[in-house]
Amino acid sequence: MSHRKPIRIASLNLLNFAAPPYSFYQLHERYNATQWRQKQDFIRNFLINSQADIVAFQEVFSIKTLEVLCKEHGYDYFETVAVPSHDPLYPQVLFNPVVAIAAKIPIMQCQALTPCTELLEYLNNQNEFKFNRTPIKCSFTLPELGTVYCYVVHFKSQRVHSMAHMLNIHNQDDPLLNLLQQTVGMMQSQISRSLEASIVYYDALKTQREKNCATIVMGDFNDSIHSPALSFMTQGFHPTRCEPCKELAQPVVGLTDAFNLSSQHQQNKTKAPSHYYQGRANVLDYILVSGHFNSQCVLAKVDTLNYISFNDHLKPNQIEEDICTSDHGGVAIEIGF
Repeated sequence: MSHRKPIRIASLNLLNFAAPPYSFYQLHERYNATQWRQKQDFIRNFLINSQADIVAFQEVFSIKTLEVLCKEHGYDYFETVAVPSHDPLYPQVLFNPVVAIAAKIPIMQCQALTPCTELLEYLNNQNEFKFNRTPIKCSFTLPELGTVYCYVVHFKSQRVHSMAHMLNIHNQDDPLLNLLQQTVGMMQSQISRSLEASIVYYDALKTQREKNCATIVMGDFNDSIHSPALSFMTQGFHPTRCEPCKELAQPVVGLTDAFNLSSQHQQNKTKAPSHYYQGRANVLDYILVSGHFNSQCVLAKVDTLNYISFNDHLKPNQIEEDICTSDHGGVAIEIGF
């Protein structure tokens, strides 16, 4: 029986949260007054319906506006670790959205995740590495679990950068250009996404080991966790067994999809999609957790874990993005003690 109030942790990609008069990526891409009001109402409804204590956000352009909106709903703690960039000719056009975290409980520490230089050398990354979106690494104190480290991520998208300049091709429909972008270009995107995930994964496991603490990695992964680029993040972690814990007197180091530890998974329910592309359902948004959240573990301090999806606004056959909501569904876990 739970004796404490459950904790809810959620994540949502906001899809171009840029307050007027600012535009995102191109001058004509911006919200009119009605669209912006609907956008804010969508986020307000998510905060109310999710009842989350901690929320991770992706695609944030207007940081202060989001902070004010969150504080109106009881999220007194709000952090980002980067800022969007402006077009040099048109300062009202914004690029490089950031991730953010809002909480109803104090954020103990918060910083930008910096890559381990030795790891970059090990991975043969000779160039100066830079995240497409700088992840947040922060910590909370949760009942029974003590210090919990949270990572908010938005990994490299599957969008391919044009190779036209390399080939001196000006026709975007050129067959050679299309073939190379669908092969070499897609591989480059996977490599970039995998490298970002490797850095986060390394830091999360190293922090687990050094501090003997629970960890959470959440956000928009822009790919399936089972893809070749990301599958390593949950390998070697069995969601229902933890015999080594008996000998080590601590949970095994590693991460797993929180859904695999949930009561919904135990009831053989199917994980809901968090995104649709050309009518195809995908799961791109994840909450990965350490063994501390495994209620089946002999050392468990968590009684229950429920997985919740907020995707009613998604329309499988919709062709164009609805900027008044989001093209991603929200995901959340509820932890009972």
